[in-house]
Amino acid sequence: MSDLQLALPGLVHGSTHDGVEWVWWDGVDTMADAIQFVHATILRAEVTAALAPRDGGVYVDATLGGGGHTEAILEACPGARVIATDRDPAALAAAGERLARFGDRARLVRSDFSDLRRVLLAEGITQVDGLCADLGVSSPQLDDASRGMSFRRGGPLDMRMDPARGATALELIGRLSDDELADILFEYGEERRSRRIARSIKRALDDGELETTLDLRRAIVRAVGPARIGGVDPATRTFQGLRIAVNRELDELSGLLTEVRDLVRPGGVAAFLSFHSLEDRLVKRTFQERAAWQPLFKKPLMAGDEECEVNPRARSAKLRAARRLEATP
Repeated sequence: MSDLQLALPGLVHGSTHDGVEWVWWDGVDTMADAIQFVHATILRAEVTAALAPRDGGVYVDATLGGGGHTEAILEACPGARVIATDRDPAALAAAGERLARFGDRARLVRSDFSDLRRVLLAEGITQVDGLCADLGVSSPQLDDASRGMSFRRGGPLDMRMDPARGATALELIGRLSDDELADILFEYGEERRSRRIARSIKRALDDGELETTLDLRRAIVRAVGPARIGGVDPATRTFQGLRIAVNRELDELSGLLTEVRDLVRPGGVAAFLSFHSLEDRLVKRTFQERAAWQPLFKKPLMAGDEECEVNPRARSAKLRAARRLEATP
């Protein structure tokens, strides 16, 4: 392989191309994945400034995505190293290409948040100098119809970040009762009309009319109508709730936030980019533990007009960062 260190459990090494050894996973050529996975990095400069990487420092990018934040850290300090994790093999393939020029300063690992401590221990690391996590769904994941995360494109009802593990959205809907599905849409999607929507979705499933993302959107519109409320499509909250449930996103985030106090050494910084109130609330609550954390700014940083104009998905991003305080006796 290239000098970039890549650890992807379940990957099978393949042949070489232009002198670089490529790997295949479940029969998918990751070279093609890398070409297709292009993601705009949100608040890149602000995240890097918050972490303030230093020579000899070790940093974690817990949501590698397209590799933009990891790249920024490595560019900012030639003596820093980054352990970067993601559960999406397409993201890892793309970032591997992008970060190959940094050699062994970048270590990419396929992993969930819940396995981060194990990943670090495997590298002989118990604490790091900084950690960042971009909690948003990446543009390639939303734009790729085959991932089933967007109601704007027809595709299978999948929604998994890791397409090889766990139940799909369709499988999850199939095994939930009306009330259980409504609870998910209300809790994770913050959808007030969850009961009506859940009944309509389950009816479509029973009638054999629920196979694709567009089928799901039609079931939602049948329940609540096509009108946009506050500029938000009627399917937005339902898709968010299902995606969060499929990927156990809040469970994974809660686990990471429970561990982050021990993972970041005193004086180090943790920085989280959230994209909806459920995530932001969990991060805010963690940083309110004033015996352990000193927030770097009073209010979360948000993308400026120029960045939002280039990347409209940056509008909902909130960056919270805090410095780990010295352990109290």
